[in-house]
Amino acid sequence: MQKRTLGKTGFEAGVIGFGGIPLQKLSRERSTELLHQALDLGINFIDTARGYTDSEEKIGRALRDRRHEYILATKALSRDAEGMASELATSLSELRTDCIDLYQIHALPSVEVLEDILAPGGAYQVLAQAREEGRIKSIGVTGHGRPVLQRAIETGLFDTVQHPFNPIEDEWSDDVIPAAKRAGMGIIAMKPIAGGAISSVPAALRFELDSGIDVLIPGMDSLAQLEENTAVGRNLRPPDEADLQACAADKKTWDGEFCRRCGYCLPCPNGLQIPFLLLIQAYYERYDLADWALERLAGLERKYGDCIACGECLPRCPYNLPIPELMAKADRQVR
Repeated sequence: MQKRTLGKTGFEAGVIGFGGIPLQKLSRERSTELLHQALDLGINFIDTARGYTDSEEKIGRALRDRRHEYILATKALSRDAEGMASELATSLSELRTDCIDLYQIHALPSVEVLEDILAPGGAYQVLAQAREEGRIKSIGVTGHGRPVLQRAIETGLFDTVQHPFNPIEDEWSDDVIPAAKRAGMGIIAMKPIAGGAISSVPAALRFELDSGIDVLIPGMDSLAQLEENTAVGRNLRPPDEADLQACAADKKTWDGEFCRRCGYCLPCPNGLQIPFLLLIQAYYERYDLADWALERLAGLERKYGDCIACGECLPRCPYNLPIPELMAKADRQVR
């Protein structure tokens, strides 16, 4: 597996990492087997999150005796110090380690929330203290919105940035990736297969690794997927014309349908969490996580059928998505 230095963390990470989302749907035994197969195939970067139900626990249990072989990254949604302290303690316990290599503030939605996190009493101060104490080594940030991640980069307080990147969501090359490179940050791409929307996976991975990304973290739930993806990392080359044509075809196929979760459509006058609802639909349809999706949907007060097609979201969406139509489609599908 070819490696790249993950920015100022100094970590030498294999270009193909392991995304922990699919572990939720696998048995403990199958998760253990898959994680060992991942390490055996050269993967040395594993990313998970507090929000991925039992993913942390499965990783900690499976790989406790191989902890020295991989870079461990996780993330949490807490915004204040008290909540982050609790989440960090849980992560350390679940992952069965006394030090997490990269702890990330997860899914920043806005500059205002970033300011709260960095203010006294915010989540960042807990992670900064934990870094001084040796309980974590580096601090990262993740998100789906470009303006807030650009602002996070400008603060100089984060070692890595994680965001979506794939042939469909390639707009990050315009601003966030160059800014992170200038700041010396490591760049981690989530959703490199666009949640299963990509038709030619090797072509997409080559395209992404040729676009300034340091580490890709596709979710994988089979040995066949591990072998296909790690083969790209072992025999890395720039995308050829056929690869680029395949990537362009995927982008065209999903034009006008693919939600980036940027949040520009909000607020909905009828109280719908539009990006989260479309994420649930994606998990249901493409991630094969129907139970997880339905559980999250059940916890929402407003669901797809509550869309009244008022159209207020339409001019706000920079990608011209027909949001009321997508809500109606998901209402028919996610059951």
